[in-house]
Amino acid sequence: MADQLYLSLWFPNFRFEALPGALVSVMRQFAAISGEDRVAAATVYPISFNESPTFQRIFVNDDRAQSSEDSLIENAVAEATEQLHDDLAYEFEMRWNLWTPQLDDDFHNRLDDAPDDESSRAFGRLDALWKPRPSTVRILGFGPSFDDATYEQNGHIRIDFGLDTPWVAEGLEDEDLDQDAAKHIRQNVEMLLAFTLSVEKHCNISSRLLWTESGEPLAQKLIDRLQRLN
Repeated sequence: MADQLYLSLWFPNFRFEALPGALVSVMRQFAAISGEDRVAAATVYPISFNESPTFQRIFVNDDRAQSSEDSLIENAVAEATEQLHDDLAYEFEMRWNLWTPQLDDDFHNRLDDAPDDESSRAFGRLDALWKPRPSTVRILGFGPSFDDATYEQNGHIRIDFGLDTPWVAEGLEDEDLDQDAAKHIRQNVEMLLAFTLSVEKHCNISSRLLWTESGEPLAQKLIDRLQRLN
């Protein structure tokens, strides 16, 4: 079954005042891998995710808005974190292109409503044309008092990648993947690992955890899938 995928990051001797700089550092690594240095949306949550946001801004990143610097990483983070409070969480949406079967809109709608096992099988259809497709990634920084100190389990910063289907194609055996499908799944995995390793190298973290909502050991699953596709 498809599973929600996260990367949690903890920093040594972390001071809350350093959160904006840490967010910028992580988002820069993402931009280096994705090629996109603009933020799509910024949201600030008080106390817990059950509360209404205290700040929200959606950026228009098209040809008409390229002259605006508001959505650049440093500027978007500075605006959202202008008021730092320890019971707030700061969320930033960015996008990268992941290889995905290019199917018509009607099929995508049916795919979204399908059970996870059917969705996974459809993901690897041999007659699908694979193309890069925008996928949203959410990068969150937690205040120490937000949601009963959720940072202890979720990290000072947590990256939400969405469902893990683009990387593991759960439910598909290696022999069910044609050459193009195997190639593009491998490229998706390489992007994910490159981002994770870049954060570890450049962001001065003390520990990291790549994990799924179900608790399954995803890191080894990714490595195994990549090795089998090589």
